[in-house]
Amino acid sequence: MPNSPIAVHPVHPVVLAVTRRIQARSAPDRTAYLAQIDAAADRKPGADRMGCANVAHAFAAMPDGDKARVTGIDKFRVVAEKGPNIGIVNAYNDMLSAHAPLQHYPDVIKQEARRLGATAQVAGGVPSMCDGVTQGTPGMELSLFSRDSIAMATAISLSHDVFDCALMLGVCDKIVPGLLIGALHFGHLPTVFVPAGPMTSGLSNNDKAKMREKAAQGLVGRAELLEAESAAYHGPGTCTFYGTANSNQMLLEAMGLHVPGTAFINPGADVRVELTREAVRTVLGITKSKRFAPIGRLVDERCIVNAMVALLATGGSTNHLIHWVAVARSAGITIDWNDFSDLSDVVPLLTRVYPNGSADVNQFQAAGGPGYVIRELLDAGYLHADVLTVRAGGLREYTAIPAAGANGVLHWTDTGASKDETVVRPASNPFSASGGLKLLLGNLGRSVIKVSAVPHDRHVVEAPCRVFDSQDALHQAFHADELNLDVVCVVRWQGPQANGMPELHKLTPPLAVLQGKGFKVALVTDGRMSGASGRVPAAIHVSPEAAAGGSLAKVQDGDRIRLDAVAGTLQVLVDAAEWDARPMATMPSDLRASNGVGLGRELFANMRRNALTAEEGACSWL
Repeated sequence: MPNSPIAVHPVHPVVLAVTRRIQARSAPDRTAYLAQIDAAADRKPGADRMGCANVAHAFAAMPDGDKARVTGIDKFRVVAEKGPNIGIVNAYNDMLSAHAPLQHYPDVIKQEARRLGATAQVAGGVPSMCDGVTQGTPGMELSLFSRDSIAMATAISLSHDVFDCALMLGVCDKIVPGLLIGALHFGHLPTVFVPAGPMTSGLSNNDKAKMREKAAQGLVGRAELLEAESAAYHGPGTCTFYGTANSNQMLLEAMGLHVPGTAFINPGADVRVELTREAVRTVLGITKSKRFAPIGRLVDERCIVNAMVALLATGGSTNHLIHWVAVARSAGITIDWNDFSDLSDVVPLLTRVYPNGSADVNQFQAAGGPGYVIRELLDAGYLHADVLTVRAGGLREYTAIPAAGANGVLHWTDTGASKDETVVRPASNPFSASGGLKLLLGNLGRSVIKVSAVPHDRHVVEAPCRVFDSQDALHQAFHADELNLDVVCVVRWQGPQANGMPELHKLTPPLAVLQGKGFKVALVTDGRMSGASGRVPAAIHVSPEAAAGGSLAKVQDGDRIRLDAVAGTLQVLVDAAEWDARPMATMPSDLRASNGVGLGRELFANMRRNALTAEEGACSWL
């Protein structure tokens, strides 16, 4: 890593004020959380603490050499020194292009652990679904709560309680938040996250979007559309747009939970395997015998704020206004949308990556990537530099780019200047003086909008509304040419309690077509949009949701709605007395009968019943 002196920059006053109020708000829960993980950390290692039968079961399948290292016994003889045992939690499957490369990571990890006198076991696998496969299908109604299922599966994996540290293998939308939530419930363990990187660039995201719009208008058929989609999604690695999966990776870099610079190295790159080996070396370097930095101590209020700042500075996925609230709660920290909004007012937008621009994540990486962004934010005082990370050098180590020499030894170099200022810019010359998200308040409740991709002339939309009870109903109206006018489309009964809060990304092409025709168009919904949602203004995550008595249940066709992302308001322009007297609609009986039925959705009924609001993280376990 570079040995240049670390400059200390004062933290921006708004960043500092938001951090301090989060600390004050969280103090009781955070104190209790730290006491809990400290008590767990103070115990003897599992092999010394557990009964002999427990220990024998835990390590029965290990090769004899590994068994001796972890138990301290070799053929009933005590050996001199025991080594730490790494728990691997793996989200591998080959349905997800981003996770397919993880298949052989455990072998690499075990080999490196043995070389260093340690052991490693696959503690468990966690479910991992691809939202790209399930978009617009009933399976998408399992998507949000798959995060909590992953968190529970992570807890089950680590519940054997024989591990000294852990590696989390995962990349995509709900998988990383789920792994992180689960890991924080074992906050006494040093933990490093291990990704696989993005696929190489294929058909550009802009060309893909244009083909989808043509298909929505009936200008191309299924064969042409499938050919384009297959040219865009063509190999192993994450999708190349800056959606939720790639936002995950940016946030983990800013939180110091990766080996520095790991996020956007392609799966086939020579350095990729060395970075996985380095993850083993890193996690072993923060065990009790060395520099003890368990994940529950590392993820504090400053770390959470750093993640929020990185999200805003890069125009990242709106899904993280739900997920990172849940992550913070798992560490005894309470954040809300006001915190995001206040940070967004001052954090500059430093990147233009699709859907906020034309570049993909490979071009972002080539232009400077996360390292450049983190350096600019540190130098301008938007990040807390004095945080723990999984590396001894702190957050400054995350401003460099890794490479492997001829002998395979890793080295890091400074990112230098931006290689393409159409993709990433310095904090002194940002794309925008404020971040990419805005909180909206009004008589429809609280919601958020991603403005970084929306043209400035579309930040305010006022028009009569059409009310839809499902995304299919909106598609039907579009194909019947009923929406060729200025319109605010309200899609309700899409919140966590109604049907699991699916993403509504399939609405983007028809709405984009209408906007392309020159109509003023906006979406208002208690559902989610994909991290890839683009240039159509969308007030999403409206809370309270319609199914929980939210005001969306009062809206009627023809009501005039004003979405103002400049003023931060979302209002139904109906006389206040009339609005107050208007009765709440109830969910249509056919929706009520079909919601949660089929394709395993019945199994998630308890999660829907217990889900908190979107602003509270849609958590189902509290």
